[in-house]
Amino acid sequence: MATISELNFKFLREIKNNNNRNWFAQNKSVYQQHQDLLVSFAEKMMVRLNEHDKIEYRSGKKTVIRVYRDIRFSKDKSPYKTYSGMGFRRSTQLLRGSYYIHLEPSKSFVGGGFWEPSKEDLLKIRKGIESDESEFRKIVSSQEFVSVFGKLKGKQLKTCPKGFSKDSTAIDLLRFKQYILTKEFSDDDVISYDFFDRAHEVFKSMRPFLDFMSYLLTTDENGVPLYE
Repeated sequence: MATISELNFKFLREIKNNNNRNWFAQNKSVYQQHQDLLVSFAEKMMVRLNEHDKIEYRSGKKTVIRVYRDIRFSKDKSPYKTYSGMGFRRSTQLLRGSYYIHLEPSKSFVGGGFWEPSKEDLLKIRKGIESDESEFRKIVSSQEFVSVFGKLKGKQLKTCPKGFSKDSTAIDLLRFKQYILTKEFSDDDVISYDFFDRAHEVFKSMRPFLDFMSYLLTTDENGVPLYE
C-alpha cells in the first residue's frame, strides 16, 4: 500500500524554515525521497480512481505539483513551496471537475471540485443550479455529504452575481466563484497506514456532486447533451 511518511512532513517543515537555494541543494537527496513517495502514492491513486471513474492519465511525476515557485510577479521571492499536493483530472469532455490531495504540516486536506472555473463554465453552473436548485441542495445537504465535507466551500461574491436576481431563492449558492469540497486530515492521519483508503473514500463521496456539475456543464438548458 502506498503511504505518506513522517519524512514528507519533516521535509516540508524544514523547507519552510530554510527556504533558500543553498539549503535545498544540500538536501536534494531528501527532497528526492520526499518526491518519490508522493509520486508512488499518486500513481497508485490513479489506478484506484480508474476503477470507478475515468481519470486523465498522467505520470505520477506530472500529477504531483512542482516544488518550485513562480516568483516572477510575486513580492515573496522564496524559491520553494512549503506544501505539496497532487491533482487528478477527470477524463473526456463529459466528466468535469478534479480530485486533489494537499499536504502541509497541520493543514492537510483531501478534496476537489471546481477551483478556477472559466467565466463561461461559472455562468453555466450558476444557471444550472438556479434551474435545478432542489436537486443541488439535496446533494449538498445529504447525510454523507455533510458527514464528510461539512458544507460547500470556495470564494464568494458579497453581492448578487451579474445577470441574476438578488431575490433568487438560490442566491446563497449563486454567490460562489469556486465550488470546492474539502476534508481535513491531521498529520498523524496522513502518515497512518489507512490514509490511502480514507483519501479514496473521500473522493468516492464527491461523485454525486461532480456528476451533477458535469451534467450542468455538458448539456444545454433543455438537458440535451452538448458532446457525444
